[in-house]
Amino acid sequence: MTFQEIKPKVTDITLDTNLSRDEKLLAVCKLLNESIDYYNWVGFYFANHETRTLHLGPYIGAETDHTIIPFGKGICGQVAVSNDNFVVPDVAAQDNYIACSFTVKSEIVVPLFVNGENIGQIDIDSHVINPFTDADERFLEFVNEEIAKLY
Repeated sequence: MTFQEIKPKVTDITLDTNLSRDEKLLAVCKLLNESIDYYNWVGFYFANHETRTLHLGPYIGAETDHTIIPFGKGICGQVAVSNDNFVVPDVAAQDNYIACSFTVKSEIVVPLFVNGENIGQIDIDSHVINPFTDADERFLEFVNEEIAKLY
């Protein structure tokens, strides 16, 4: 399925009045995981700015021990500080990387902004080296724009 085909499905999920916010987030994770073959782990982390930590929200994929990540640590923690997308073509080449699983080969993290504030991020792991393109970044920015409407 193409990104263009998935976009209206994301919007439909976010507009579903029968689902709670967390159920919507989980449904989006499931949709992305099932629709894009190289999206092997899809999840959301949310920021606690007082403690400068990220907290794992809904996700689909292998269990992770990384339920709380300090700002600045790993790819997610760096995005919490930089407010910029971060694409890692090969996690083995990254110094500040928190390994979730030996099967993860690459990662993309895109911040989630609500009213100009970085409240969290969508995090995607892939079992493939270097699968992410500019199209993935633009698509995930769209996903986060739709998710931001829930806050």
